[in-house]
Amino acid sequence: MDDVSFRAGRGERIVLLGPSGCGKSSILKAVAGFLTPASGAIKVRGREVKGPGPDRIVVFQEFDQLLPWKTIRQNVEFPLRVASKLSKAEIRERTETALGKVGLERVIDSYPHTLSGGMKQRAAIARALVTDAEVLLMDEPFAALDALTRSQLQGELLDLAEELGFTLLFVTHSIEEAILIGTRLHLLSPHPGRTITSLDTQEFGREDVGTARLENLTREVHDLLFLPKIRKDVLENV
Repeated sequence: MDDVSFRAGRGERIVLLGPSGCGKSSILKAVAGFLTPASGAIKVRGREVKGPGPDRIVVFQEFDQLLPWKTIRQNVEFPLRVASKLSKAEIRERTETALGKVGLERVIDSYPHTLSGGMKQRAAIARALVTDAEVLLMDEPFAALDALTRSQLQGELLDLAEELGFTLLFVTHSIEEAILIGTRLHLLSPHPGRTITSLDTQEFGREDVGTARLENLTREVHDLLFLPKIRKDVLENV
C-alpha cells in the first residue's frame, strides 16, 4: 500500500473496495491493531492505535471464529468475561439483548456446529455488538453465504448500524454490496494499493436493488477500479 488516507466519522460506513492484493484486509488489520503501519498513523478519537482494543471489534469471513466447545451464549459472553468488570447478571442481560438483535434468541444454548453459516455470522456480529465497540471492522463477512442469506444479513447489519450508531469499516469484493452497505466507498488501485477516489453512496439503500441507477453506479465504480483510461477521464471531470 502507498499513500492511503481516509477519515471515518461516528456512524459512517466506510467500504474499502479494490482488486485482490491491493491491501484492503491489511488496512483493516492495521486499524484493528494486528499490524503496524510502515509509515503514517491510525488514530481513534485522536489516540494512536498501538494494538488491539475493546473499542474496535473484528468480524472475519471465516465461520470458525466461534469457539466450538462453547455455546452461542458462552461465545458472545466471552469478551465481557475476559475484559469487563460487569456482574454475571449484567453480562447475561447484555448477551441476551445482543443475540436478540440478530435473531438468535432461540438457539442461544446451541453449539456452533449445529448452526448454519449465516447463523454463525450473526453470532459473531452479536459478540462484536455486546462490547459496545465504537468501531466495527468486517472483512468480507458475507462472502461465503448464499445470495438470500447474504441479502438478509446485509439488511440486518444496516438496521443495527442505524440503531446503534457504530462506525463501520467494511471490506468486500462485491461492488453492489459495497454501494448498498456503505455511506462512502474508498476505492483502491491494484498492488501497490493507492487511493483512487472516494464516492458518497449514502443516498443508496436496499430499495435500489435491481434499479437502473444502482446498475449505472456499479458500472461506473467497476470502470474506475479496472479501466485506467476511463478512470483518468472520469476523475478529470469530477
